[in-house]
Amino acid sequence: MLASSRPRGATKRATNVSLPEDLLSQAKALQINISQAAEAGVAQAIARTRSQRWLAENQAAIKSSNAFVEKHGLPLAKYRMF
Repeated sequence: MLASSRPRGATKRATNVSLPEDLLSQAKALQINISQAAEAGVAQAIARTRSQRWLAENQAAIKSSNAFVEKHGLPLAKYRMF
């Protein structure tokens, strides 16, 4: 599970979420807290989207760095002990 970066006592706001009936009944049968599960799912979606955006925004720099290493090797390779 992802660690949340917001404080434990952060203000929460009620919202409506529509779920398929069978999913909701299964969650209730398993005594899953819908609010906590939804919060965890949204937090994961945020983290995944931020990661994807960071990779997209930094793709050119990553390619450039990889090309440099392929051409010149690791800058401090002579100091590696393995």
